[in-house]
Amino acid sequence: MKNFSKYILIGALGLLASCKQEAEKPKVIYEDQKADKVNAVKRDSSQIKIADLPVHMEGTKYLIHAIGDVRVSAERGSYGSSKTNSVSYAISNYNRFELTGYFENLKFQHVDSAAIRPLTDKVIQIQTATYLNTIAERTKKQILVYSLVDSDTNRDNKIDSNDIKSLYISNFNGTHFVKLSAELQELIDWNIVEVQNRLYFRTIEDNNKNGAFDKSDNVHYFFVNLLDKDWKAEEYKPI
Repeated sequence: MKNFSKYILIGALGLLASCKQEAEKPKVIYEDQKADKVNAVKRDSSQIKIADLPVHMEGTKYLIHAIGDVRVSAERGSYGSSKTNSVSYAISNYNRFELTGYFENLKFQHVDSAAIRPLTDKVIQIQTATYLNTIAERTKKQILVYSLVDSDTNRDNKIDSNDIKSLYISNFNGTHFVKLSAELQELIDWNIVEVQNRLYFRTIEDNNKNGAFDKSDNVHYFFVNLLDKDWKAEEYKPI
């Protein structure tokens, strides 16, 4: 019984060490101390691509199709120890003015056209796409804001939520797709100040180059004038 307890303790310590190592996995791995080099990842051609049914956001003239991979997970059956494959065809969740999930592209289709155009030809993972409906009501300018991953910053040959998250913007039809956040700065959050027609956001920079974002790193503050023809983030210093 004593030896059995010892093995349980050793196993628990090993599990804790494993979890700690997983939690501390850096979001950035630098090569030759040059922070501007990141891996280029190609799309996995073996994955089965599907699209969600299109959504239409109120006040616009475009349908949006979310594109991603069929997800297959192993789940334990109801009886015995056999496992069955559970297939998910859902790519995104839609909540009136926002799409959320983990999808690799969006495609746009005018309601009076059969033509569909992609947002980008780059390998990315989109996590949110938000329509600025209140800005559209005030200014008639229809804009989408995206939080997404665009680079394999941790060099594991995948683009996913373990990499740095960036902020992008585009017209509602997917044109003029522009990156707002700086390279290798992690997006913290963003919001809209309607009275100024501005988008404000914060990022954090890995100053000590330890690959993680923590209290030792610098927070940067930016705003974007949404009415400008060419969107450009301007840094400001509230502190």
